[in-house]
Amino acid sequence: MRNLATNPTLLKQQKKLRNLIIGVDEKIPLENGRSIKGIYFDNAATTPPFKSVLKAIQEFAPWYSSVGRGKGYKSVRSTEIIARTRLNVLNFVGGKTDQHTVIFTKNSTESMNLLSHILHQSTTKRYILLSEMEHISNDLPWREYFEVEYIAVNHDGHISLEDLKVKLKALKGQVALVSITGASNVTGCINPIYEAAELTHQFGVKIHIDAAQFIPHESIQMERPIAMENIDFLSFTGHKLYAPFGTAVLIGTIEEFNDEKPLQQGGGTAQVALKSFVQWKKAPERFEGGTPNVMGIVALNAAIRTLQQNNMEMIIEYEKQLINYAIVQLRTIDGLKLFCALNNNLPQVSVFSFTIDGLHHQDIAHILAREFGISVRSGFFCAYSYVQKLLQISDEMIDEVRKDASIPSPGLVRISLSFYNTFAEVNQLVEAIQQITCKKEFYTKKYENEPKGICGIQSYNL
Repeated sequence: MRNLATNPTLLKQQKKLRNLIIGVDEKIPLENGRSIKGIYFDNAATTPPFKSVLKAIQEFAPWYSSVGRGKGYKSVRSTEIIARTRLNVLNFVGGKTDQHTVIFTKNSTESMNLLSHILHQSTTKRYILLSEMEHISNDLPWREYFEVEYIAVNHDGHISLEDLKVKLKALKGQVALVSITGASNVTGCINPIYEAAELTHQFGVKIHIDAAQFIPHESIQMERPIAMENIDFLSFTGHKLYAPFGTAVLIGTIEEFNDEKPLQQGGGTAQVALKSFVQWKKAPERFEGGTPNVMGIVALNAAIRTLQQNNMEMIIEYEKQLINYAIVQLRTIDGLKLFCALNNNLPQVSVFSFTIDGLHHQDIAHILAREFGISVRSGFFCAYSYVQKLLQISDEMIDEVRKDASIPSPGLVRISLSFYNTFAEVNQLVEAIQQITCKKEFYTKKYENEPKGICGIQSYNL
């Protein structure tokens, strides 16, 4: 198998990028009792932390204190890091300090629940337009207050701009927001977000981009040279951006956030709170109830700075080489079916999924982890409707699986790469899958008693 890591320039680049991450050389136990250096291909779920993030946390820890009202030196420093991080976030996403505000949340799910809560108060329009490929965090929050219409996904994996136009025209004057993912967490497909923004704005509607999967791999600009392409609302999370400790953001224009009641009411949200009246603080503080997650904010700030200092364009180019190499190698394996944008020669982030004839997706994930030390993910990835469409399975089939745990659930295996992953690791993945396909009967028998139901949705009516 051709190994691109023998290229001296590429090898040097790999080493530099890999050295940014903590935990990449840790050994993990295998089924046979041996321990080997683990390979982590589950970055779409959560990325490992930057070394710089942990260093920043350690350096800031002695100065950790209360935020906002304290006058002591430590309190002032804690307050300043929050203000500085808001500015750095806006710089990172091409926002403007005089137009946009950054609200800190604990994750993208909270960001989108908050945006739904805010819009519910500010508009009488009934509809939200989502795409069929959305993670349920960009679906379920909207169902609480609005009626949801779904934008079709083309056979090539993109959202259908034609269908978006049809729905905007049919529901003219009734659409509160278009909310779409920047990149699929299943196929890695990059959506035409700026074209969607321009089309959406033609109908006087605003657009939100869920950038949780997009922003770790691609640069983004909220303010564009062409104003019609501007992004009105943006959300993303630190735990997919090499920054643990639980911080995410919701970004929007200042005027959108200044008149609505907070989702979480309490300490930090009110300027005055008497029995007779409450005066809320201005945004963003009115939406950041309780003691802020200062350490998480420090982590996010350090992660963004690290990405900026290490040339995002270089990172993007390296990941493109890595994903292209992985797809080319995996296409040589008989019985393996890929679900990725590159099947149609379209741009994608370094995320893709696959199935193998005759093997259950959960068994494949177990085998890769226990026999080869390779961490992947399997199932629906919280994008139930999208995976359902990709696999062409009916609601009735899913309902049967949901009710009867003995029926194996359909699903996919997902590989999600990052810039710290190497071509050598991709080679190990391909070799492992080749061994698995050659020993299907052995592995099927060995893992026949592993659960194969739909994890996590048995109790929900989706």
